[in-house]
Amino acid sequence: MRDLPPDMPCDGFGDLGLPGALVAATARLGFAVPTPIQAAAVPRLVAGHDLVGVAGTGTGKTAAFGLPLLATVDPDLQAVQALVLAPTRELALQVADALASFAVQLDGVQVVAVYGGAPYLPQKRALAAGAQVVVGTPGRVIDHLERGTLRLDQVRYLVLDEADEMLAMGFAEDVDTIVAAAAPDRQTALFSATMPPAIQAVAAAHLTAPVQVDVGGKVGTTTETTHRYATVPHRVKTAALRRVLAITDAAATLVFVRTREAAEQVGSELVEHGLAAAYLSGDVAQAERERIVARLRDGALDVVVATDVAARGLDVDRVGLVVNMDLPGEPETYVHRTGRTGRAGRTGEALTFVTPTETARLRRIERALRLTLVPTVVPSASEVAAARTARLLERAAAWDGNLATYRDAVAAELDNTGTDALDLLVRVAAVASAGAPDAGADAELDTTLATARHKADRGPDQRRRDDRPRDDRPPRHRSGRPRVPAGDRTVYKVAVGHRDGIGPGALVGALTGEGGLTGDQIGKIHMFSSFSLVDIPGGLAPEAAERIARARVAGRRLNLRPDTGPERPDQRPRRPAPRRARPGSR
Repeated sequence: MRDLPPDMPCDGFGDLGLPGALVAATARLGFAVPTPIQAAAVPRLVAGHDLVGVAGTGTGKTAAFGLPLLATVDPDLQAVQALVLAPTRELALQVADALASFAVQLDGVQVVAVYGGAPYLPQKRALAAGAQVVVGTPGRVIDHLERGTLRLDQVRYLVLDEADEMLAMGFAEDVDTIVAAAAPDRQTALFSATMPPAIQAVAAAHLTAPVQVDVGGKVGTTTETTHRYATVPHRVKTAALRRVLAITDAAATLVFVRTREAAEQVGSELVEHGLAAAYLSGDVAQAERERIVARLRDGALDVVVATDVAARGLDVDRVGLVVNMDLPGEPETYVHRTGRTGRAGRTGEALTFVTPTETARLRRIERALRLTLVPTVVPSASEVAAARTARLLERAAAWDGNLATYRDAVAAELDNTGTDALDLLVRVAAVASAGAPDAGADAELDTTLATARHKADRGPDQRRRDDRPRDDRPPRHRSGRPRVPAGDRTVYKVAVGHRDGIGPGALVGALTGEGGLTGDQIGKIHMFSSFSLVDIPGGLAPEAAERIARARVAGRRLNLRPDTGPERPDQRPRRPAPRRARPGSR
């Protein structure tokens, strides 16, 4: 395989060797300057070479293989001359639509998409009518081959699009079967976001002396997209997502999750909280998938929660924000996800939720992509309230209906109750923008997020005490509990522990709620069976300590007091000495 540089100088599509009708089609569609993958792939494909293109979502690869494909089609031959295999129904539809738009000025050229989950008979009729270009998913293509409704013996041009995804979805044998049915003297192009050994093996088996062009390092991380991350514990990710969505200015948001179950759970919860949301996964029927995508494009939906596979081929101009609910496992996955926004000159934002223990993995992704994610924080409850109120007041100020009746009703309410006008407006804004907000839940979420940021900021070096020089470690009792100098006491003992079925988060909530602290002011928490030790740098004011001592967690009073270290032997309950067994006894 010959590896060639992707940058071939050209001023426009007219320099790529394409027929005039296709150059005119690119101009009509607003394509001015070829993207790197187009500039590299089109001339080599027009010249008849087999080609391996390493490129991801949003790089323009559909035109890179689609324009040379259409240049080979004979409109007078009513037979399938070109086949494009795509891993998902959504991608197959998108590619077919793109090819049809390129072929508008090619009289007699027909493009048909064949995919599972859709009626079989209309596809059969389109094939029988003499369609020259077929775009399909492997399963449905094999179905048509077995039924005799699709013949590939006159195929001149074959494309394997998103080859890495097809293999990941288990289509390797189907691809082998389809390629074997195609004409042996065809031209073949393979496009993949990555080139692992499995993809290299496919290229070696099905392509003849291919050239390779690689723009993988230029995918997705464009200057049009702002990349940020927020530290969010797993258990509160959906609540944090709702806050992000409450203040975003993006017209539409695409949320990525790992599993089908997560897509359904998160999407359903967003709907329950009044958001115009839906979810996409492999379990969603094709007709419903098409309705969801159409509603997203038309503005009837603001949020779609999707798995990686379900989002393949999804390109909606309105998407201004991509949220990764989970840190992607591979840099390529991050590129594919975030490539859904900031495309074709549009601005966008990508936000990734990272748990406190995933910082090292985040840094590896940054190094691999030569990209720095900017740290940010999930909006606080007060920021969400302010954003909702501002939007409500903006709509109210723009309302030009009849106000007389409402003015009389409000004036009567003020006169009868003596309520302050500003106070009434504040209450109206609170009810209209948030319904009945749970102040306790908001405060607990604020505390949880602050604690997670504090834990992440401490870093692995501070979390692993054994990594520090021994002279730098604080002196410890033989029990392993930290010894704090009497003159600078910052460790407190509370009378609840593991046996009470609680975790550190419950203690943090009590300390912030009763003591007026923030999560950043709370240090290490050591939990034991019947008690816990809390490090509070700088200590507590007496009145704050008294309030916390009276507070209850899991039904038990905290009884907070300064820790004095382990009890002395003469203060511990005495245990009777074990009795020695007499000889011969059992």
